[in-house]
Amino acid sequence: MDADTRARFEMRAQIVKALAHPTRLFIVEELSKHEYCVCELTEMIGADTSTVSKHLSILKQAGIVKDDKRGTTVYYQLRCPCILNFFGCIEDVMQTTMQERTRLLSR
Repeated sequence: MDADTRARFEMRAQIVKALAHPTRLFIVEELSKHEYCVCELTEMIGADTSTVSKHLSILKQAGIVKDDKRGTTVYYQLRCPCILNFFGCIEDVMQTTMQERTRLLSR
């Protein structure tokens, strides 16, 4: 594998790692509906502000979300809504896996 290919796969891994937490998956799904500030997300998640801010920082670093500061409030939104296509693929894998398990158990 050459250096450019390796760098591309490392970037992919960074994005997948950023998504590899239930809270961050929740945040991305909620941001697909509309933008939220940290305080709103904190209330929805039921965690403290610093924890939610850390999750948002990880998602921002990976290029999944972007922020927009308005006065003293920072609003977050999806940077690339196409990430939801990835979620659809995950749901397909989950459904296929459950169907196969059900089929194996019914034997």
